[in-house]
Amino acid sequence: MLALFLAPVYLILCWYIWKRWTHWLKHCHLLFDKPLVKGIIGVVYLFVITSLLTSMLFPQNLFHKFLKVISNYWLGILLYILLILFIVDFLRIILKKISFSRKEFLFSRKGCVFVGTLCLCILVLISGIGVYNASVIKTTNYEVNVNKTVEKRKDLRIVLVADMHLGYNIGNLHMKQMVEKINKEKPDLVVIAGDIFDNEYAAVYQPEEIAKTLRNIKSTYGVYACYGNHDVEEKILAGFTFDDDKHKESSKEMDDFLKKAGIKLLKDEGVLIDNSFYVYGRPDAYKRGNTKKQRKSPMEITKNMDREKPIIMIDHQPKELQEMADAGVDLDLSGHTHDGQLFPGNLFVKLMWENSYGYLQKGTMHNIVTSGVGLFGPNMRVGTKSEICSILVHFNK
Repeated sequence: MLALFLAPVYLILCWYIWKRWTHWLKHCHLLFDKPLVKGIIGVVYLFVITSLLTSMLFPQNLFHKFLKVISNYWLGILLYILLILFIVDFLRIILKKISFSRKEFLFSRKGCVFVGTLCLCILVLISGIGVYNASVIKTTNYEVNVNKTVEKRKDLRIVLVADMHLGYNIGNLHMKQMVEKINKEKPDLVVIAGDIFDNEYAAVYQPEEIAKTLRNIKSTYGVYACYGNHDVEEKILAGFTFDDDKHKESSKEMDDFLKKAGIKLLKDEGVLIDNSFYVYGRPDAYKRGNTKKQRKSPMEITKNMDREKPIIMIDHQPKELQEMADAGVDLDLSGHTHDGQLFPGNLFVKLMWENSYGYLQKGTMHNIVTSGVGLFGPNMRVGTKSEICSILVHFNK
């Protein structure tokens, strides 16, 4: 219902962009005001703005994937077109009411061309930075102390990965870069905190090659993962899902892919590694994948554990932090938020989550939320980064 309500808003905004765009082009050169040229530009623009919908209507083929890629770039560009236009139009309203020396030039044809060109340059710069940031994975380092004894070691190097979103935006090249970054840290343990897929397994290009790449992750104790809210088969339209009353599951292909990739999936279950520490993977808070049962509470998870041993929790969404701390969890590792992915989204997610990104301590528990490796929707990052987190855990009781 929300998607249907926002559809006319989207069309109005697209019309607003079209009017401002053609107004600027007409002032640049009279050629752009000719019916044929204007018609060609209009057809291209219509193709782009409707790609959000048409990408859902076509079957899974190369053209379908092309439309999805176009729509993902368009979503990011749309955001910054609107931000720039709103700021410019707001300033134009204010400047019309005051007197200044260059006012006549600013509101002339040449002034319109100058301002429009400046806006276009800013848009290209922001979009270029966004695409670059999305393609380069960085390493963020953390160091925490757990006041427990582990007989066989004094510390543990964990690499946290989340939000790979394998699909239309993310493929094998990005995964090769990620694996190289992970192996450079020489981890004892690698954990993947959900959203491995981007809802549609069929969108994963060359899954066998990606699984082969992921098998190259080198870790003393292996690679463990939990599923996130996008690790289920469902249709997505501009971030909106459909048939929310229907139970959605991760596909058999998703589960098989992880096995081929050498990743141990934890479905509301834990493992005691080397008789030294626990690793537990929770289903997503809202979309539990292949399990229809209500997920266990933090207290139910730890009641049969030896709390003298460190407890490491993988939970896609950084929720129930106080409950986790009260249940004796030592390290809670999450993703999901993308740190907002696109400015000013990172400002809004801070209002929605107790810890939207980075480090937070609750009692003796350490919570770390990563901005993620991949992307959801817009194929860019502005004001945020694609990252893996390298966490050095000291045991010092």
